[in-house]
Amino acid sequence: MLPVRKLRCHVVGASPSSLSSFFVHKRDNIFNDSGNWNWKSMTIWRFIIFPWGNINVSTVTVGFQDHMVTPMRSFSTMAGTILLRAQDPAKLSMEIQNAIEKHSYDDAWRLFEQHMQMEGFPRKSVVNKLLTSYAESLDFQRLEKAHRLVEQAFEEGKQTLFEKETLIYLSYALARCGSPVPASILLRKLVGMEEYPPLAACSAILAHMSQSPPGAYLAAELILEIGYLFQDNRVDPRKKSNAPLIAMKPNTLTCTIALAGCLLSGTTRKAEQLLDMMPRIGVKTDSTLLIIMAHIYGRNGRREELKKLKRHIDEAHNLTDAQFRQYYNCLLTCHLKFGDLDSASQMVLEMLKKAKEARNSLAAATFFFEAVEDRNVPPSRQVSDATEPDNLEKDRTNPSHFISFEEFLRDRKFVRMEAEAKEMLCSVLVKLQEQIEIIATERGILQPTERTYVKLAKAFLESGKIRELAEFLIKAEKEDSPASADDSALVHVINCCISLGWLDQAHDLLDEMRFSGITASSSVFSSLLKAYCKENRTPEATSLLKEVRKAGIQLDSSCYEALIQSRVLQKDTQGALHPFKEMKEAKITRAGHEEFDMLVKGCAESSEAGLMAAKLLHEIKDGEREDCGVHDWNNVIHFFCKKRLMNDAEKALKKMRSLGHTPNAQTFHSMVTGYAAIGGKYTEVTELWGEMKALAYSAPLKFDEELLDSVLYTFVRGGFFVRANEVVEMMERGNMFIDKYKYRTLFLKYHKTLYKGNAPKFETESQLKKRQAVLTFKKWIGSH
Repeated sequence: MLPVRKLRCHVVGASPSSLSSFFVHKRDNIFNDSGNWNWKSMTIWRFIIFPWGNINVSTVTVGFQDHMVTPMRSFSTMAGTILLRAQDPAKLSMEIQNAIEKHSYDDAWRLFEQHMQMEGFPRKSVVNKLLTSYAESLDFQRLEKAHRLVEQAFEEGKQTLFEKETLIYLSYALARCGSPVPASILLRKLVGMEEYPPLAACSAILAHMSQSPPGAYLAAELILEIGYLFQDNRVDPRKKSNAPLIAMKPNTLTCTIALAGCLLSGTTRKAEQLLDMMPRIGVKTDSTLLIIMAHIYGRNGRREELKKLKRHIDEAHNLTDAQFRQYYNCLLTCHLKFGDLDSASQMVLEMLKKAKEARNSLAAATFFFEAVEDRNVPPSRQVSDATEPDNLEKDRTNPSHFISFEEFLRDRKFVRMEAEAKEMLCSVLVKLQEQIEIIATERGILQPTERTYVKLAKAFLESGKIRELAEFLIKAEKEDSPASADDSALVHVINCCISLGWLDQAHDLLDEMRFSGITASSSVFSSLLKAYCKENRTPEATSLLKEVRKAGIQLDSSCYEALIQSRVLQKDTQGALHPFKEMKEAKITRAGHEEFDMLVKGCAESSEAGLMAAKLLHEIKDGEREDCGVHDWNNVIHFFCKKRLMNDAEKALKKMRSLGHTPNAQTFHSMVTGYAAIGGKYTEVTELWGEMKALAYSAPLKFDEELLDSVLYTFVRGGFFVRANEVVEMMERGNMFIDKYKYRTLFLKYHKTLYKGNAPKFETESQLKKRQAVLTFKKWIGSH
């Protein structure tokens, strides 16, 4: 039988009986194994019956159901002829365009599928019109169909069917609808075709991609891939032929968008790779980028880099109070992470001193009032008056807020898309501001919050530096006098220690207060005394009671009752009489500090209590204790790896282990990326991978997406597919995002011909295992 493409509008004659017999006997060819229509074996025919002479012939419709061909209506057994005619492809193309103009998208797709079976892809204009109409609809299922259509065309080598603007617009629609993976694939394909998308258009796509963790990772990866083309002045800007490529060069806005997305999603090591690349391609920094850099350095523990930023922060003339607050929040957090309590406490004391000076100086107050008028915008409007993250999220999938393709084409400089990218960036910056918790500002003056004291007190207590903690809190109280004695930070810390059962530390803090000439209130002594009695620590209770009498402090009845009960439980009847007589002589009634005691008890039982002691108690109980030495060694190892001094990095790692510090994900990430940078060190990465797996079973080593991605990249690049499949399995088990497109490209670049032919007749067990690993990986990336 001739194919439809050759028949076109030719007419073929066939009798009804022979036609029916033909369909019955060709049933197996019409349907494939899965029961679906086999388009390669059979095409859609239109059966038209014309009367010939005086022959009574009725219309015949042949239906296919359950792999059977049955006549739907009986027809005459008299002689007749059925004429078969194929659909005209040109007419189908016109019908597709008409359906698109009428917004009958389902009909347009059905007609498109018919054209694909008959003639393949329609002409270029029809395909592009179909894609742009589907993109304008912002319908998720239609966008998926459009993306699959593009993928099919590229697989068949027909990428010339698409206009550059069409693919950019489709990528924009996909990113806006929360599909960052296909959006990034389209941008990568455009770059691969050397049809470079303008940066202004890319900025909006990257901004929408960065709203999700996978999209933020892909946005950073895309900028790294594009930036690689411009490193070390590889592109000559003087050549006119390079103009489209220069228009795609990453700038401050796109880098800031990708970095901010990485910050929100927690992929800060990928962000740091982007930071390292920016000077090589000439990206300039602005005030917003400086603050983003501070966040990244703070998260990754790069304290020296964070200190270097201080000069730029202090010299910047257009920083807002919120941005100052964010930088110093990062710096203080980094000091605490490294266990540098001297620097952290000194930083807090300087804040308190400057705040006190500002309050006491009328000139300073006037100056800051003027500053508020000029530049201090309320936090809700510091970034953008119109930027509300919830409203932006609703607008993303609303077609009425989506730019049409005609408007997209008219805006040659993509001004509207760039403005949208800036608006999206503002929404991310608002979220970053909300994460600041240990630094506040009042009229442009930095001030510590209650959370600051909680973090510092926890660090001092865990390191056993009771005297230093007391000295710091006493100095802080001199700079910032509390409203009452019971509301001071030192009293809150003492009460927290009592609630935790750290009675010796609480007593030491009281002694430090006494040595400094500060008299604590009776409520503090009362709480500690009752805690001693509860623990049956009579000698300590007696010693504290002497101190109370010497200081001339009068205790309440509940303290005496606790002393009496403690002596009675120890069967010391004579000792119980002394506090009873003293209570009677002093005429102490059953009143006093019950309310305060209830607050302290509430501090121990509730994490939602308003007192600072409750927050400190919650922080100590629930917060993990960090090994500060790990951060120091991570910085040393990172420095050597960055300079590609891997022998020194290996020595540092060995020394780190010998001192009892357990390497973490950041340690291994630096080592793996260092080995990958110099190339050929695949055996060393394999050894590290074995150590990582062993630590994961024996110690709390937490694998993260960035570490496993760097390991996977090295194994695929080196052809270690047995190990690569192990990493893939671990990432999929942890529901981590994997950039399959990147690994498919990497595999096709370096291992395209690997195990391409038939398997040899004789293989060793090792060879068979390697072959199976490669085939498994090829199947995973979708390479056949």
